[in-house]
This record gives sequence, C-alpha cells and structure tokens, in this order.
Amino acid sequence: MNPGPPVNARETPLPNPQTRLAGSNRMELLLFDLGGRERHGINVFKVREVCETPEITRTPNMPDGVEGIISLRGNIIPVINLAGFAGGPPLPDAPSKLIITEFNNHSQAFRVAEVDRIIRVDWEQVKTPQGRAAGGSQLVTAIVELADGKLVSILDVEQILHQTFGDEPLGEFEQIASEVARTIFFVDDSAFARKKIIQVLEQLGVPYLQAHNGREAWSKLSALAEQAQGGKAVLRDLVGLILVDAEMPEMDGYVLTQHIKADARFAGIPVVMHSSLSSVANRKMGQRAGVDAYVAKFDTSELANTITVMLRN
Repeated sequence: MNPGPPVNARETPLPNPQTRLAGSNRMELLLFDLGGRERHGINVFKVREVCETPEITRTPNMPDGVEGIISLRGNIIPVINLAGFAGGPPLPDAPSKLIITEFNNHSQAFRVAEVDRIIRVDWEQVKTPQGRAAGGSQLVTAIVELADGKLVSILDVEQILHQTFGDEPLGEFEQIASEVARTIFFVDDSAFARKKIIQVLEQLGVPYLQAHNGREAWSKLSALAEQAQGGKAVLRDLVGLILVDAEMPEMDGYVLTQHIKADARFAGIPVVMHSSLSSVANRKMGQRAGVDAYVAKFDTSELANTITVMLRN
C-alpha cells in the first residue's frame, strides 16, 4: 500500500480511477479529517473533485446537518457538515474543504476540515468494525489499518444521505411468490442497504438469504453449492438470483462475481450488481466482471422489476 500524492488544497478534480481496479480486489481511498485525531476515508469512485469551501448560501428549512447550498459549475449542490455525523461536534466556520461527491444519482458536498491524500488498499485490509460502533459512530461501515498502524474509518455515506434527506416511498410491487419459489441471495455491507433490499424482497414475496461482505457471501454460496451437489440437486433450481454490492470489505463485488461466473456449479444463475456507483464507467466494470444486470441504489422500482423479470425467465 503506497500513499498517493497530497491533494492540492485549492481545487482538485480527481482523476477517473483506473477501471483496471475492477477484479483486482483493490480500491482507492481519499483520506480526510474532521477536526479531531481520527482519520476518515471515502472511495475515490464516489468523489468528483475537492475544493476550498466557497461562500455557502444559508437557506431556511434545511434538514439537520445541511449548512446550505453552493453553486458549482452551474449546479446547485447541498453542503453537509460531515463532522456531526461522525460523532463529534460540527465543524466551525473556519477554512475548510469540500469533497464533492456523486453517487446514488445525486451530487452533494461534504464539508471537512482537511483533505490528506489518496491511497490504494486491498479490500482484504478493509474490515467490518466489531459491533459496527467503531470510533463511537454507528455510521462507520468499515475500518482500514494503514502501514503506520493508524486506523481509517469509512463512513456509511448512503445512510448519512438517508438520515439527512429522508427516503423515497417504497411503492407497491406485484407479488411473485406463487409463481417463483427460488431463493434470492444478496450481499451488502451497509445495514441501511440491506434493510431496503429486504423491504423489496418481502413485498415481492420471495425467500432470501443474505451476507454482510463479499468473503462471507462466497463462503455461504460455496456451502449452498456443496449442499446442492450432495443432494444431487441443481443449484439454479434453488437459487434464482444473486444480488451483489460493488464496495464491500474483504472481497468486493467484482471479484465475488468473477468467482461465481468461473464456477460451473452456479451456471444459469444471474448476478445483478446493486451499487451506489452508478456511472457509465462503473457499469462497464460490472459488465467486465460478468454481471448480468446493473441496478443503481436505491431505485427500488428498477430493482423489483429486474428481480421479477430474471426470476420469471
């Protein structure tokens, strides 16, 4: 793991991460701090650019945590003071940086105290915190230990957006339980994402199994394949679809998909990638890994429709 170059303090459009990272079980993290001693990180794939904090326009009736809005390159972007979500006091009105992010088909700016550098890490180094309460925050989705022994907390930014702006109504989906008996296996490291997936699956009326990271998923899927072989059953008659996240501790969704597609026991079982990384580049990465479909979080209607069509085939 080699530290990358420092991020320019003025205005830094981040380079588009190399798509060769797909299938390598590696990712790039942008390191930043929130005024305390703890380091935080965010996947570079979620980051559009870094800049000095310009004047923020305060507007009435903004959700808690939203300081106001800025105009950037013709776009109106909400500014979220990230420190309060990480378990500490919000950042004061002092020189600070904005991390402009783009995921879940939305753009938002996270205000932070300072931006450090970009590092490349193996997903195997990314661990789920015990009790999911590392660093005193329930919003820490993963922990990375750096070469110097310091820890980096990765925040569940999807959950932060949910807490800040609320959620779209789930909608109503046609039950397909009477015509489809096969189980859906899904994996996601975000508790919020798992909750949303379960809501869709329960409304569809289909049975499901779940895992919290890619390595756990592969272990459980391999056990299911062995059980099917021992009972002289065809796995695809039992498991109708595998739903994978892209970013996961210990093994990412691209590598997990490659394992599934390389194993003849999983022949005929479609793999759908369900990810907040919804850019064209990320979709192409999923295609190269072998996914059969790509659904952006949290478009529950698209997710329900994709599941329904694939289970009926």
